[in-house]
Amino acid sequence: MKNSKTLLLVQFSILLAIEAIFCFTPLGSLPALGPIVATLAMIPVIITALLLGTKAGTLMGFFAGLFSFIVWTFMPPSPIVAFVFTPFYSVGEFSGNFGSVLICFIPRILVGTVAGLAYNGFAKAMPGKNVLCFSLSAILGSLTNTFGVMGGIWLFFGNQYSSIAGSAMLLIIGTTILTSGIPEAIVGAVISSAVCKPMKYILSKKM
Repeated sequence: MKNSKTLLLVQFSILLAIEAIFCFTPLGSLPALGPIVATLAMIPVIITALLLGTKAGTLMGFFAGLFSFIVWTFMPPSPIVAFVFTPFYSVGEFSGNFGSVLICFIPRILVGTVAGLAYNGFAKAMPGKNVLCFSLSAILGSLTNTFGVMGGIWLFFGNQYSSIAGSAMLLIIGTTILTSGIPEAIVGAVISSAVCKPMKYILSKKM
């Protein structure tokens, strides 16, 4: 039991270090539409959920949100939209609020929760089809972040963004989902499956 807990802690720590690298270096960011940044930071969260369980994935999602909050507060990659993710930033008459904190944390946390629960369900429904289970779970987890963030922007800052973009607000959100959210989900599915399939086998042999 002690060895299992130690192994779990080591695995989580390694994935947390990778998460930090993705969040605090350019390795985890890809340019998307205008000031919107596509992120690969959800991949360690998804892998944590698939390998270590829903609780560990949810906790990793919290750290992803915390790291993201730090980045957007102190070194925002796109200052014009930083107020969406932190209440300590403003652009002209627009400023962040408590909704910014929710947008920054809740979707990230739910990535681990959704990916873990989805994998448990798929694994029971399709035993022996690990690659498909990993891929579908990763896609759902990644899209949770995309729709959570964009939905939060619409909910908490829709009026402010509408004053800038006018009737193009829905078009911007839809285009962002297509140009960054879907590619993120596909990349997440490929990488998560490639990592989790051999790791599941290795870990099962060591337990």
